Amino acid sequence: QVQLVESGGGSVQAGGSLKLSCAASRYTLINYCMGWFRQAPGKERERVATINTRDSAVYADSVKGRFTISKDNAKNTLLLQLDNVEPEDTARYYCAASSTAYTCRTFENWGQGTQVTVSS
Repeated sequence: QVQLVESGGGSVQAGGSLKLSCAASRYTLINYCMGWFRQAPGKERERVATINTRDSAVYADSVKGRFTISKDNAKNTLLLQLDNVEPEDTARYYCAASSTAYTCRTFENWGQGTQVTVSS
């Protein structure tokens, strides 16, 4: 069974930075699409960024130019660098793993999430 464990969340002021990590076990993330999603209270889950096996990344318009998704293949870990954060980025962030390599359309495995809170 795939296990995904997120870390790195916390409280930060607007304009600051955070780096989220997602450690994968029983799953070699280099072989599949990976993604970060987020959900704020009272809102639907939002796709933040995805990265496929060709290291092609896609970002939501709301985070483009501020967030960077990457993989540390040696550590089998997915990363999300959050820069110049805004109060609207406050949400619980989830790591997700796909069974596909390139299209990143569906994600079957999810972590428990890590909370990011941005104050103005």
